[in-house]
Amino acid sequence: MHYVNPVPGVGVVIEMAGGVVLVQRGNPPHKGEWALPGGFVEADESAEEAAMREAEEETGLKIDIVELAMLNSFPEGPPVSGIMIFYRARPVGGVLRAGDDAAAVRVFAPHELPRLPFRTHREMIARWLEQHTTQPASQPPPEKPALLIRPFLPADADEVLALLALIPAHRQLTEADWQRVHLRMLESPFVEVFVACTGDPVPLIIGFVSLAILRGLTDSVGVIDNMAVLPAYQRRGVGAELLESVLKRARALHLRALWVNRQRANDQARAFYAALGFDALELVQLKIR
Repeated sequence: MHYVNPVPGVGVVIEMAGGVVLVQRGNPPHKGEWALPGGFVEADESAEEAAMREAEEETGLKIDIVELAMLNSFPEGPPVSGIMIFYRARPVGGVLRAGDDAAAVRVFAPHELPRLPFRTHREMIARWLEQHTTQPASQPPPEKPALLIRPFLPADADEVLALLALIPAHRQLTEADWQRVHLRMLESPFVEVFVACTGDPVPLIIGFVSLAILRGLTDSVGVIDNMAVLPAYQRRGVGAELLESVLKRARALHLRALWVNRQRANDQARAFYAALGFDALELVQLKIR
């Protein structure tokens, strides 16, 4: 019997010269973009061994693992569902050089870090910056990150689509479906999207909410049909701030009521709505005035 289980992978935050070692990918996906060293765990090795092997193969560095930094998952792929195990590490030997499928390797200072193409890598770097550049490493991360809620920009499309893919009901969408979603996000006058971003040194979109506007002859309402927050930032008030931004926008548009579509929500999202006072209906109303 063969079980289609998530595939385990590792990523390594190698701290060197006050920055982080990144590799430029030499092969698809995201060829030419920068990412953390890492890869999949082989059948005959532990996760720690895989991290040390991948680090040496891609960067030329022998490393000592400092700590387990983060566990994450990518049920949305690509190409398969997986679990990511991230480690902090420091070099203890070797020479910094690109190897294996890496086209280049270099150390990036915190203020130089580029946008990483993989969602789990972006979350790991955001966590590292939060813990190791703004406060002593011995202190826990703040309960609530500094947030900026702003309207969606076309440059945000890839990160918002990655967040949409986290919603279980969307895992069955085809490539053509995603193309239509992308087009509506960019062009529909009846849908507004707001994103939640962290601040400097590397802004990161950690959540979003979409508001669909329905206008009739005598009445107008809004529907919140999608909202998602990165796993590493859940239960830290991000969803509540996104909802508050939509409420303000709904009032500015003189909408009579705001509806929340819970039909496709998972148990965690339903618990979030319940904590905000919504009932158990599939489509629930939040009165504005």
